[in-house]
Amino acid sequence: MAVTFQVLHRDEQARTGLLATAHGPVETPVFMPVGTQATVKGLTPVMLRDVGAQIILGNTYHLALRPGDDLVAELGGLHRFMGWDRPILTDSGGFQVFSLATQVKITDQGAKFRSHIDGSPLELTPERAVEIQQNLGSDIAMVLDQCPPGDAGPDVIRAAVHRSVRWAERCRTHHTRADQLLFAIVQGGTNLALREECARELVAMDFPGYALGGFSVGEGPDAMHAALPACAALLPEHKPRYLMGVGRPEDLLAGVAAGVDMFDCVMPTRNGRNALAFTDSGPLRLRNACHRRDPAPVESGCPCYCCATFSRAYLHHLFAADEMLGPTLLSLHNVAFYLRLMAAARRAVAEGQFAAFRADRLARWEPHS
Repeated sequence: MAVTFQVLHRDEQARTGLLATAHGPVETPVFMPVGTQATVKGLTPVMLRDVGAQIILGNTYHLALRPGDDLVAELGGLHRFMGWDRPILTDSGGFQVFSLATQVKITDQGAKFRSHIDGSPLELTPERAVEIQQNLGSDIAMVLDQCPPGDAGPDVIRAAVHRSVRWAERCRTHHTRADQLLFAIVQGGTNLALREECARELVAMDFPGYALGGFSVGEGPDAMHAALPACAALLPEHKPRYLMGVGRPEDLLAGVAAGVDMFDCVMPTRNGRNALAFTDSGPLRLRNACHRRDPAPVESGCPCYCCATFSRAYLHHLFAADEMLGPTLLSLHNVAFYLRLMAAARRAVAEGQFAAFRADRLARWEPHS
């Protein structure tokens, strides 16, 4: 299958596009809800479709450990396994190896580690990362990379860049699934010289898409926002660009302004589980006592099931009573908010009004004294 990406509109560096995959087209810029273990926490596939999710994520590391990629393949692949018939992207698991696993030993061959579940010894190589994702049958797979922490020294970041390039080449060689898109990952922290070196070598390998990894891992948001335009400009104009794991609403708009097409983050569901709602007027904390008698929806005008049906008072009650419906409803609203934000950004870019749209949203989200 020829998987293609077409840029449809431009407004300065911001752009809209259409990405064709084996399970349907994806309009960009797009936010991808995170379904680490073959589920977006607390939400069913029907809920996700109803709020407009186009594509979701799964995780190589977690699914290889449990239930096992061979089992998922035996049961018809990840789409059938989780009941989701739209596109899926799987990340390579490299970040989780370094953030979750214990006693990690990283060499040029790969990463040897112990499972965070039961301590069993495992090894993740570039070849194995590709095999897992091919077994899962995702529409987009990611190469294995090494993601250094944001406060790492130049020598550590440089070594991670060189290793990530070598691993990407091995992933490219090992990948055989024609209906699966393989994205490379550019590392380098906020060091633009290392980012440029990494991007140059990966672009020469002609991957179908490129991601910016190693952001939101300890550096401040101002440093990330400053680096994004130059980093995005290193990537091919005619290929999709993906900013990995970055998810505050203001960060998404900074990414769109820089020319990024794809985003993911656990923030909508993680905050939903902790009684924080994202709205056009800024965050709302539903545990606060001021909501105990509030008949208003979480956000007026939001068409999601949570806002169309329930009051802030009801959500406040659910969290006070520790009822599981509260996290589900607020996670649903937050995902809907992120997807509406991206849809509005696409319209603004198409109309040549993205700068004004972004300025208006940032002003709305400013904390009020």
